[in-house]
Amino acid sequence: MSLGAEILFIRHALGLRWDAMSPPAQEAVKTFLLDSLGVGIAGAGAPLTDNIRAAAANWAGAGRAHVWGRESYTTTPANAAFINGFQIHCQEFDCVHEPAVVHPMATILAALMATAQQVSEVSGCEFGAALAAAVDVATGLGIAAKTPLKFFRPATAGIFGATLGAARLRGFTEDEARRALGYALAFASGTMQAHAEGKPALPVQIANAARGAVMACDLAAAGMDAAEFSLEGPFGYLALYEDETDLAPVLASLGKVFRIAEVSHKPFPTGRAAQGGIVLALKARAAGIRPGDIASATLTAPPLIKRLVGRPAHPGMTASYARLCYAYSGALALTDGRVGLADFSAESLARDDIAKLSERITVIEDGQTNPAAFTPQTLTLRLASGAEETFTITSLYGSPADPLSPEDNAGKFRACCAFGFGAPRADIEDAVIRAIANLETLDDAGRLARLAAGSME
Repeated sequence: MSLGAEILFIRHALGLRWDAMSPPAQEAVKTFLLDSLGVGIAGAGAPLTDNIRAAAANWAGAGRAHVWGRESYTTTPANAAFINGFQIHCQEFDCVHEPAVVHPMATILAALMATAQQVSEVSGCEFGAALAAAVDVATGLGIAAKTPLKFFRPATAGIFGATLGAARLRGFTEDEARRALGYALAFASGTMQAHAEGKPALPVQIANAARGAVMACDLAAAGMDAAEFSLEGPFGYLALYEDETDLAPVLASLGKVFRIAEVSHKPFPTGRAAQGGIVLALKARAAGIRPGDIASATLTAPPLIKRLVGRPAHPGMTASYARLCYAYSGALALTDGRVGLADFSAESLARDDIAKLSERITVIEDGQTNPAAFTPQTLTLRLASGAEETFTITSLYGSPADPLSPEDNAGKFRACCAFGFGAPRADIEDAVIRAIANLETLDDAGRLARLAAGSME
């Protein structure tokens, strides 16, 4: 009898060794660890983070897990995972696995960093292997899906990867890890309704999944029994959250294909689905086209793009809505030649010039049937002169096919730190970059959490 998905994922998560990973996978761990810590620190400067901390204060208890961007804020591991998970995703700046339609690091890194501070010192190699294995699980569940997502997969799939990564750091047995997965199923949640309405419940769902992973491991460690077939049971994850799946190729790839190397950066703080169009708008601006020249702009892209960011801009829209609105981000790129963290303030959202150009931007489907496709994309500009200009991409900037350079990755990290801390912190930035570059020699991965909070101790 073949082994079930649960035990195969468990054995991969508990047994993967850092030195068994390919060099590109090891480098990708370092790359996206730096990137995700950076966007998590940047989240400390997001307006709604204060609301999250105020709510979380009602659940707080004594603890030594750090909340990033605030040196004096320590709390329980579950609470820290919640707040840091929110901070990673709240500005839509975190990395994504495009074929899986999963933001793996938001849930996983928040949970694993909190766990690393919960247990005795975790080496950099152990942390890196746990993180890579967790990404394999979360993205593997997304890759197995053959129909469009109807639940918020970064949270619903992310909690299973985060739970097994945390189980690895806590030294769980296979039985303990299986019980933790049972509670991950019990806690799994995440609706696309928040996405449809552009509400901040999206990063709250990420936060809840990160906290749920920590809590699932706490329950398993306390000896609580749980469902055994959390993934493939008749009421398990696959049956409940996806309409059609094929997990066999994913399971066969464990230990051979490392999904962390397939993850894409977000060069801009918007939904990933808007980023191809932003690049096309920047190309148009570089070609000398200015807002006054444009009679209309049409982005033709796969159905996922229309579904996720094809919404119209409107007066009074929130930052959460605008980050998922290509009409707004495309207008910003065409007008200012940039889309950055500061461009989603109340002042920016109220700009009349951006609003007027947004009204002339639409997104239409290209008719292809792949439910997870992000490319190709074409921006067609009909000019006031009567001429027409087109710009096309076949891969997204920041993807493995068109990656950020190490220098650009470090530059994004430093910009995120300055935004989150309110000013550049070269001491913190340099220390984090050095520690991650030398992850193999890091004795205590929890130091990264302390640095992310602003402490050099």
